[in-house]
Amino acid sequence: MSLTNRSKTVTVRELTLSERLYFPAILKGMFITFMHMFKRVPTVRYPDQVREFAPVYRGQHVLKRDEAGAERCTACGLCAVACPAEAITMENAERKKGEEHLYREEKYASIYEINMLRCIFCGLCEEACPKEAIFLTDRTVPSAFVRGEEIYGKDKLVEAIDSPIDVSKRQTQEVLDFKHDKKHYHNLTFKDAKTNRIASH
Repeated sequence: MSLTNRSKTVTVRELTLSERLYFPAILKGMFITFMHMFKRVPTVRYPDQVREFAPVYRGQHVLKRDEAGAERCTACGLCAVACPAEAITMENAERKKGEEHLYREEKYASIYEINMLRCIFCGLCEEACPKEAIFLTDRTVPSAFVRGEEIYGKDKLVEAIDSPIDVSKRQTQEVLDFKHDKKHYHNLTFKDAKTNRIASH
């Protein structure tokens, strides 16, 4: 019984003398290999050569500071909620007197960790953050032999004060205008909220 109308007749053909010697086939294979020597090499000799990344490439995360060098993150948890891989964990703490130069808001992230083995670099944490505290950069995440080394804490995520990381390519004007609109409560800083309370009284 045939399931389809298609059929193909297979015949067994005896090999010729040249085919039984396999010598012509070997010469043909060597000729193909020889011709590849004159073609353009498609590989990149990393790390001596680095392939150019696309502007939309999403790599290692960075926790940004404001213009005064204080950490922007307020440990609101929106990035952790938005993360589909559940790769972000944090603990918040109250800012103490005299730490205004370290932390922008009265609450800050005392512990902030990202599991790079679980992260899928989707960028949803970046979109969810109302304080422009976390961004994905064009830096690649180095590999490691120990799983624990892929848990990135604030020591690896927070940018250095003397060498800020440029993330202007990932900030569109539309997003910037929205995040600076003080009509939205989540865009208000601690000083803005304090000023509004004084004005209401």
